Amino acid sequence: MIRTTLQAGAIAAAVLLLAAGPAAAQTTRKVAPERLPYYWVLTNSSVEADVPNTGKNLDQPGCVAVTYLIGSDGRTQNVVAAKTVPEGDLAQVGASAVKNFRYGPTGVNRAAEPVSTYYVVGFNLPEDPARKAAILKQCALPGYQTT
Repeated sequence: MIRTTLQAGAIAAAVLLLAAGPAAAQTTRKVAPERLPYYWVLTNSSVEADVPNTGKNLDQPGCVAVTYLIGSDGRTQNVVAAKTVPEGDLAQVGASAVKNFRYGPTGVNRAAEPVSTYYVVGFNLPEDPARKAAILKQCALPGYQTT
C-alpha cells in the first residue's frame, strides 16, 4: 500500500452523503455536490489516500462516486464508494481520500447542520475537457437536492 497526497482541487469533484441510519436518513438533507458550498466548505488544501501497489484498472481513466455524511463537527462519516467506473480497485482509493476531507460551515449553515452528499473522485483523466466531463458524468448519482 502506498500513501499518497492528492490535491483537493485535482480530485475530480463531486460529493454524496449516506445517512447515518434510519433516523438520520429522515432528517438529514441530501445535497448535490454542486450545491454543497451553500452549506459546507472544504477546508483541506490536500488529502492523503491509500493507493495499492497493484490492482484492477488502477491505470485506466475512471471515477468513483463516494457518498458520505458531513457531521456537525465538519468530519466525514459513513463513507461509501457507491459507484466505480470502470469496475476495479479504485473504489478503496476514492473512499480513503474522502475519509480525510474536513469541512467548515457556511453563513447559511451557521448551525452546522449535517448533510448527506457525494464526491466524484477522478483518476487518470484525459486533458480534453469534453472527454473528462464524459467520464465524470458516469459517476453522477441521482436523488440529491440540486436547487
